[in-house]
Amino acid sequence: MKKFILVFLIVNYPLFSQTNPAITAWLRNTTNITGRHYVAGNSTPIVDAVQANIQSVQYNATNVYVSATGIPAYITGPFQDGNPSLATAQNKIFKFPLTPTQNTGTATATTAGNIGVFINGVALFDYRDGVAWNNTTSSLCGGPGNSPCPGGMGTTQAWNRDAIPAERAGFDCAKAHPAMGNYHHHQNPSAFNLDLQVLSTVCNTYPSDGLYVINPSVHSPLLGFAYDGFPIYGAYAYTNTDGTGAIARMKSSYQLKTNTTRTNGPAVSSTYFNGYFREDYEFISHPTDPTYLDIHNGRFCVTPEYPNGIYCYFTTVDANYNSAYPYVVGPTFYGNVVSSTVTSVPTGTTTYLANNTFDINKTKISISPNPATDFIAIQTDLLETDLNVDLIDELGKVVKSTKILQGSTLSIIETDSFYNGIYFVKISDGIHSKTFKVIITK
Repeated sequence: MKKFILVFLIVNYPLFSQTNPAITAWLRNTTNITGRHYVAGNSTPIVDAVQANIQSVQYNATNVYVSATGIPAYITGPFQDGNPSLATAQNKIFKFPLTPTQNTGTATATTAGNIGVFINGVALFDYRDGVAWNNTTSSLCGGPGNSPCPGGMGTTQAWNRDAIPAERAGFDCAKAHPAMGNYHHHQNPSAFNLDLQVLSTVCNTYPSDGLYVINPSVHSPLLGFAYDGFPIYGAYAYTNTDGTGAIARMKSSYQLKTNTTRTNGPAVSSTYFNGYFREDYEFISHPTDPTYLDIHNGRFCVTPEYPNGIYCYFTTVDANYNSAYPYVVGPTFYGNVVSSTVTSVPTGTTTYLANNTFDINKTKISISPNPATDFIAIQTDLLETDLNVDLIDELGKVVKSTKILQGSTLSIIETDSFYNGIYFVKISDGIHSKTFKVIITK
C-alpha cells in the first residue's frame, strides 16, 4: 500500500502543480511583444528591442522559477520629475515557494527595493522612496539632491518619506517609475485616468493601460506575488473571508494621525503635510468588519484562483480609487520571506506550457462605464493573444478600432467626439467575436 501511494503522488505531481496559481498566473510572452516607452515632448511611443512580460515559468516540487525582463507590455514613461532613467531590462529569475507559510514569530519588515513581483514581471516596491528627515540639520536626507542620512536609510530616521504623494509628478500614466532602470510600482497598478478622482494628468498626453482597471462589480484579478509567496490581488473581493457576500472594496486599516507636530520631525505644514511621511499613519483594527485588512494589508480569503482559501494582500485604494497606504504589502510581511532572485534554474524542473486554445466565450469581458460619457474601458482577462476591438454605430459603421495587446488587459476608447446614442463594442480574435451594446450620453 505505501509503495502504491508513493507512485500515485509522483505520477500525478505535474498535473497537481499546474493548478497552482504560483505557476499558472504569470503572463508569459507568447507573441514576442516588446516594451514601448515615451520620451517627454513626444506622445508617439518608441518601440524597444526588449521583450516584455514573462519569458519562462519553470517549477519543481517546492518552487517556481520565473524569468522576466521587468518590462511591461504597457507603455512606460515619461518620468517628469527630473528622473533621467528609463525602464531597462533587468533579466531576473525569481524563485517563489509553491506553498507559502505564515511567519509565527516576529514579522519581517518590508525593505527598500523589490518586495514582490507582478504577474508581468514588473517589480513591486513598498511605500518608501529613499528620502527621510534629518532632525539634526532640519532638512531632508537621502535621495537625489539631498545629503546622506546619518547612519544610512532606515537606521536612525524617525520620519521616512512616502513615495506616493512625494513622487507623484514622476510617475507615468501606469503609476510607476524606474530606479536605476528597475521599473516598479509602489501602488495599485491601474492608470491614473481610470481613477474616479484623477490626481495626475500625465495620461492626457502619454496614455498607458496599466496592469488592470478597477471594476467594483467583480472580484479583482490576481496581480502578483509578494516575497513571502502569498498572492496580491486588486482592490475588490468578496465581502466575507469564506468567499461569500457581495463584491466589496478591501480597505486599509491605516489612517492618518491628527497631530500637527512631529517629535524629532518637521511640523505639519503645506510642505510637509499630513501623509508626507509613513509615520503619519497609525493602524486601527476593525475586528467586526471583514472588508478591513490586517496590519500587513491582507487577510485570509477565498478567491476564484484559490477556492480553498489562502492569505492575500490587496492593492488598497480609497473610495475615489486613489492609492491608500500601505498600498500593497506592508509595512511588514505576513509570511516567511523566502523568495529571492537566483542566477540559474536548477536541474529537474518542468517548464510550464499553458493550453493556448482561446475561447472568447469563456473569456471574462467587462465594458464600463455603461452608459459612457468620456470614455469606454474594455477589460478582459490577462490573455496570451491579441484581441481586436471595434466600436460600431447603429448603422453598422465601424467608427473606432483598436486592440488589446497580449500582455495587456484593456483598451480605452475616448468617446467625447461621438454623438449620443446606442453603439456596439465588438471583441474579436480574428476568427470568433463577441458584441456588447453600449450607450454614449453626454
